[in-house]
Amino acid sequence: MEITCTQCNSTFNVPDEKLPKGQKVRIGCPRCKNKIVIDVPEAVKEVGDRSGGQGLSGNGAPEGRLEESATSGAAEDEGYGYEEYAEDKDLDFFEADAKLALVMTDVTEHNEKIGKAIERLGYRFISSPGTRDAIGKMRFHHFDVVVLEDGFDGHDLKNSPVINYLNRLSMSVRRKIFLALVSDDFKTLDDMMAYALSANVVINTKDVDRIQAILRKAISDHEKFYKVFMDILAEVGKA
Repeated sequence: MEITCTQCNSTFNVPDEKLPKGQKVRIGCPRCKNKIVIDVPEAVKEVGDRSGGQGLSGNGAPEGRLEESATSGAAEDEGYGYEEYAEDKDLDFFEADAKLALVMTDVTEHNEKIGKAIERLGYRFISSPGTRDAIGKMRFHHFDVVVLEDGFDGHDLKNSPVINYLNRLSMSVRRKIFLALVSDDFKTLDDMMAYALSANVVINTKDVDRIQAILRKAISDHEKFYKVFMDILAEVGKA
């Protein structure tokens, strides 16, 4: 099925077998991260059938995998291809209002504790084994919350490719991602340190056991801070 992003007008081909027939699905544009809602008919047209001339488009439902058309090519610019994540079972289709959280830590105990806290807060917990996998996931899917621990995949936070990737996103995309950093060097909820690292909250490693309460407060404060701004953007059709 051919789909056109309503925000950046990029055109993508989604394999028919990846679309649940007769349902609504949410797809994240790999170029601008805009969420596109598609009403999938019971019988999906073949990608090669261009008789209508127009791709289906919408705004916002369960995020699926995109196969970018040859005319776009943005997903290949840094060596991350659709094919690498097409079989990523963690990111299969999910309900329209699902919220995703990506957790990056090399400590198994922390991964389990953060994952449980994330799920209790209403997010779908997705973990990543390494930097390349994490950035690849973020290129093809939108995550509402990203948690990164110091030392992940051998990188300290100051030299983290993940933070570098996030800092290069457009502000319209970046402000929709809540970034939490975890390190032995932090004082939990140190706003100045968070600001210096372009994060939304910093958490000391010793406080991982109470990360659910910390994230609940920090995310709530973040949403309150941006509420008026986001409401205005929604009113003018730029949210």
